[in-house]
Amino acid sequence: MSGLAADVARFLDYLKVERHYSPGTLRNYAKALATLTRFAEQLALADWNELRGEQLQALVAGEHRRGLEPPSLRAMLSACRSFFRFLAREGKLRNDPAAGVRSPKARRKLPEVLDVDETATLVGVVAGDPLALRDRALLELLYSSGLRVSELCSVRWRDLDVDQGLLRVTGKGNKTRIVPVGRMALSALAELRESQPADADDPVLRGRAGRPLTPGAVRAAVKRRARSQGVWKRVYPHLLRHSCASHLLESSGNLRAVQELLGHADIGTTQIYTHLDFQHLAKVYDAAHPRAKRK
Repeated sequence: MSGLAADVARFLDYLKVERHYSPGTLRNYAKALATLTRFAEQLALADWNELRGEQLQALVAGEHRRGLEPPSLRAMLSACRSFFRFLAREGKLRNDPAAGVRSPKARRKLPEVLDVDETATLVGVVAGDPLALRDRALLELLYSSGLRVSELCSVRWRDLDVDQGLLRVTGKGNKTRIVPVGRMALSALAELRESQPADADDPVLRGRAGRPLTPGAVRAAVKRRARSQGVWKRVYPHLLRHSCASHLLESSGNLRAVQELLGHADIGTTQIYTHLDFQHLAKVYDAAHPRAKRK
């Protein structure tokens, strides 16, 4: 065993004996560091101190060209960094060769959305019993105001201004924002409150014993209603938030307003919906423009 491989073996033993890493994690670390060791041996390095940052960057680039995806490359780099920190603590490494080395950025996955007709079908629950009344209000509010499921579960009647059509919600980081509530959602909420009289401090959406619905109960209700309404896509609460944002941006083009509605701290998070808007435009173009259709 070379000196390079012996250092890796000692590190893996440390992770197993002292850090109690799981077998799966140890396998992943061993695989990543075996790749690193082979690369270092091909360079004829005698010691880890001889490894330079640009060489490690070349390894990452080479693995990427061979088809390793960005998440796997980040995991490999994370294993290398942990190994180099271990060597530094032992006094066997003077400088970290991974400092400044970057892995390729993963392509951001576009969120799924329902189209307008699918959304209308989903939220059009016939309110023939108390559970249906609640579920219709739940769906309308999720779609109307683009709420996160945690925000929806924490809403109380005192937070709703019926006259102004506004709702106060508390989002991530305990930040409060005011969001609009659409006409159909207000109508569903009015029917719900009429059928289930409540005080200002009561939760809008109640489960057993009048307690607020849990996120799990909301997910189950959305899934159940999607089936009963004949929407066969995988439907979940955040899908309605994505759909709200996409449909609003599609109609208005106002990215800043969508950011405020969703409560995104960074507009870059909201900009992902512009890609969906461009996809919609491309579909319309391909379907309608006389020069668009490809042979």
